[in-house]
Amino acid sequence: METGMENLHSTGVHIVQYLQENFIKSQDWFVFVSFAADLKNTFLVLFPIWFHLSESVGIKLVWVAVIGDWLNLVFKWILFGQRPYWWVHETTFFINSSAPTILQFPVTCETGPGSPSGHAMGSSSVYYVMAHAVLSILLENKTSLMSRFQRWALWLFFWSVQVNVCLSRVFVAAHFPHQVIAGVFSGMLVAEMFNHIQCIYNASFKRYLHATLFLFFFALGFFLLLKVFGVDLLWTLEKAKRWCARPEWIHIDTTPFAGLLRNLGVFFGLGLALDTQMYRDSCRGKKSGQFTFRLCCIMISLLVLHLFDSLELPADKEILFYFLSFCRSVAVSLAVVAVIPYCISHALQWQKKKVT
Repeated sequence: METGMENLHSTGVHIVQYLQENFIKSQDWFVFVSFAADLKNTFLVLFPIWFHLSESVGIKLVWVAVIGDWLNLVFKWILFGQRPYWWVHETTFFINSSAPTILQFPVTCETGPGSPSGHAMGSSSVYYVMAHAVLSILLENKTSLMSRFQRWALWLFFWSVQVNVCLSRVFVAAHFPHQVIAGVFSGMLVAEMFNHIQCIYNASFKRYLHATLFLFFFALGFFLLLKVFGVDLLWTLEKAKRWCARPEWIHIDTTPFAGLLRNLGVFFGLGLALDTQMYRDSCRGKKSGQFTFRLCCIMISLLVLHLFDSLELPADKEILFYFLSFCRSVAVSLAVVAVIPYCISHALQWQKKKVT
């Protein structure tokens, strides 16, 4: 079994080397794709857009992204996946030959285990949800020629995105090919599962709270339980620090608990925001159907969330960083779902009264 994995990793490293040698001119593109496919951008860009275009799709995006990334974390802790940028330096597979030389980039030095790829899993699940949403909106006549063309074009776009994400993660030496493939199909399974779950659209704040506590304490309990038995689930941190080409490329927000708390903050914040009077007075009122109202909500949400993301958190204090990251993520959902729509609805109402 170990020899088989070594052969698989060796083949993967040679694929990394091949991509870097033959597509080095596409370096900027691959680095951008890795950045864009980060699940954080789902919450900062895609969520506010979709929530104000179609509230149910926005809610579904958050559920799929959060549950999918939580499952990805659990899978990573179970599978103990290596990453190319450190494996190539530690393996004895190349003891009788020279090890391949692979390059590193600012998005290479992820600090968690590598299998399955979180970028690939998150991207496939989120884009799967959006693809189904577009299909349901545009393709009413499913038997027409135009409908079939649109369907094929949409899924061609979906798979083009997934191929680019997979190639990007392999190119930057953050993942082996089998890890990104596993991530894509795992993400699609999670998204398809939520196609058959309807209770998320009218979930109470109490359900959001219970789900948040369950996801956090399950992950924490799993971590502590294995630590009692001598299994350190943060074994990858030392490898990342040792083999990353530049220390500044290691970011605390790539650690397992940073991602977990960021996601749970958005999730908890969504439940909290949907339970507020501000949300009921704005998004559920007549103004929610107005194009101007929706467009203003999207534009201002994107601007505010960009400002949120630009805030620097104290990376040298780990616990404080996690807490502030959680709070900022809660604020993301509150701003998008409740505060910004409430302010815009009152501004439009005031402007209307002023004109009349």
